[in-house]
Amino acid sequence: MAGEGIIEWAAHAVELAGVAVLLLGAALAAGVFAWRLRNSSFHEAYHGLRADLGRAILLGLELLVIADIIGTVAIEPNLHNLAVLAVIVVIRTFLSFSLELEVSGRWPWQQSRGGGHD
Repeated sequence: MAGEGIIEWAAHAVELAGVAVLLLGAALAAGVFAWRLRNSSFHEAYHGLRADLGRAILLGLELLVIADIIGTVAIEPNLHNLAVLAVIVVIRTFLSFSLELEVSGRWPWQQSRGGGHD
């Protein structure tokens, strides 16, 4: 079917976007780290690098989960594929929560320390 081809293309496009976000985020984080080293201590620059990399990974993971959902549910929705998708989503959700805690110092459902939204 032509519709399945479009859905497969969409899943691959979102997957490529996720990988691109990871690579671009890592490159930008490295550049910002080098700039921060000139203006602050290594300790501050390092913690900024970790936070920037964490944000890039979080965004990339979000896109990869979207691609997995499109590819698994829309293309071939059988119990085996849905079980594999569930495991992938659980692992990536755990990673996202862990990264969010490390980057912001709070769980995703907690309000920011300033009392409002980030």
